[in-house]
Order: sequence, then C-alpha cells, then structure tokens
Amino acid sequence: MPKKLFVVGVGPGSPAYMTDVAKEAIRRSRYVVGYRYTLSIIEGVVDRSRQQIYEITMKTQEDVYQDVHRKMKDGEYCTVPFTGDVNFSESEVVDRLLEIFGDDNVEVIPGISSIQVAAAKSHVPTDKTLIVTFHVTGCIEQKKKDLLEAVRQGRSVILLPRPWPADPSKHFMQSEIAKFLRQNGIDTVKLKAWVFERMTTEKETTFKGSVADLEGKEFSDLSALVIDQAKRETYLEF
Repeated sequence: MPKKLFVVGVGPGSPAYMTDVAKEAIRRSRYVVGYRYTLSIIEGVVDRSRQQIYEITMKTQEDVYQDVHRKMKDGEYCTVPFTGDVNFSESEVVDRLLEIFGDDNVEVIPGISSIQVAAAKSHVPTDKTLIVTFHVTGCIEQKKKDLLEAVRQGRSVILLPRPWPADPSKHFMQSEIAKFLRQNGIDTVKLKAWVFERMTTEKETTFKGSVADLEGKEFSDLSALVIDQAKRETYLEF
C-alpha cells in the first residue's frame, strides 16, 4: 500500500465545526502538518504521544512536505489540515501536494467554509450570490472585474479579502474593496455590507453597515465580507 495523504478542511475556527470524517482522518495519521492556527483547531483531536506534528509557514512548507514524504513508509498516513473548506482558497497548496504524493494517493475531505457561515449569518443565499476569494497569490484583476460586474448586476457577493502586509500594493482588504467599487462608479453608501471576523470562535465579531463605511477600517485576515443585495423570493411567487 502506498503512502496516503488526507487533505482535510477543519472548519472556520471552532472545533465544533469539524466533521467526524475529518477527525477520523487526523486520528489515523502518523504525521500531521499544518499552520499554527489550523493546528490549534485540531489540538483536541491529535495525540502528540504517538503522532508527529509539524508546524509550518509559507516559507517552510515546501521543505516540510518533502521531508515528511521521504520519512513516510508505505502504508502510513499523513494529514494536512486547512481552515474552512480545503476546496476554497487552498488550490495552490493542494495542487502542490498532489504533485508530491500523486493524485491516486491523496484523499480530499471537505470542511465547513467561512463562506457558508457568513451566508448563514447574513441570510444571503449562496445560490444567488457571487462567491469569490482574493486570498490567493496570483493575479486578481479578473476577480476584481467579476466583483464589479456582479455588484452592477444587483447580485450579492460573499468574498474572502486578501491581506498582504509585506506589499501594500497587493493588499485588497475591505477598505480597498470599498474604494475600488466607489472609484468604479458604485454608490457604496446604499450598498449593504457585513464583515464577520474569527467566525465560530470566542473572538467572533460582526460589522453591519454600508460598503462606504468600510473605507479606512481595518479587519482581521480571518474575515469574510458580504455585500448584501439579496431579494427574497418565496415559493408563493412562482
């Protein structure tokens, strides 16, 4: 049996939002590799007396993934946990893990995304909404155009902003998003907005106001923005 990798979504922050399938994958693994915040979410699931836990950063992750893959014996399991849903905002890392371990040896286990939680809290349905992440390292210009077009069409938007403290020109957080929309002809004063920070944790906060109110405000990189243009339609209308 070859080396096996579980790529696991562990929810937006609270261990209560972790699925049983995710917990089982973590418990089966000899190796667990993740970022500090993600490891804190699963601390109650891992057993440090029998599992090897590796904390990584963006700078160290490649070396650690390669090192763990070399150490693993055939038939052993490794879990790489991600906050939220592994299928959203993590594609660059997942693609690299598929290269290292091989597609047939990787099982992706979805999790509850902060996008889903934000939709539930704001009562904005995802099936009528543009969902987009700016939390990527690549070019976001097309994503910005998609955002602008969706707002112009009267659609709601649920998005993850992009923190980039090392290069302010790449920063695209709530304040920059509000300015971008205003500078492109959107009346942001009339546009409703929600910002949810550190969702499902004891430090969770909620902002509700207009998109215009977001200019100049700073929010955590663990946040989601909802631009609320939802129009309720019940089955009585059809």
